[in-house]
Amino acid sequence: MLDLDPQLTETLTVAACAAVVLLLVSMLALWARMRRLVREHRRAIDPERGEDVISVLGRHEDTIQAIDRDVRALDARSSELRELLRGAVSRIGMIRYDAFEDMGGALSFSAALLDEHGHGIVISAINGRTETRCYAKPVADGRSEHNLSVEEEAAIATAQDGGGMGEAPAPTRRRRRSS
Repeated sequence: MLDLDPQLTETLTVAACAAVVLLLVSMLALWARMRRLVREHRRAIDPERGEDVISVLGRHEDTIQAIDRDVRALDARSSELRELLRGAVSRIGMIRYDAFEDMGGALSFSAALLDEHGHGIVISAINGRTETRCYAKPVADGRSEHNLSVEEEAAIATAQDGGGMGEAPAPTRRRRRSS
């Protein structure tokens, strides 16, 4: 048999015990780290579907691409609708006034119905004591080839400025009541 010195045997035993303790500490540290990794892995997997993060991200990418296609289609459709609306009546201006000196209540009016390019019509209704007369005149680019009264011009200007109810221009000349 091998004859070993008792002091050498004792030193080797202490060294072996120290190595075992170091290995146990390393093993516990690795075990704790492994547990933490397993926990993080479980959190990364969708428990309902059994999917991992990569699968979920791939599915979300497909969804985002579908949404992008839908947004592009809606943008194209909204451009078409914008073009249609440019030709629709979108600017309305109205002026109420007294057409005759002996009439009150501002019962006469001129109303401009225009699209965003200034095309449309201006309608005037002149109210007297016994009759009402209506006139409609075409408007292109905010002007008409027909003679316009100051009230009709004011209605067109009101419509082009955003619409609403405008103020009647100060009477420079009054219409005379026909007898």
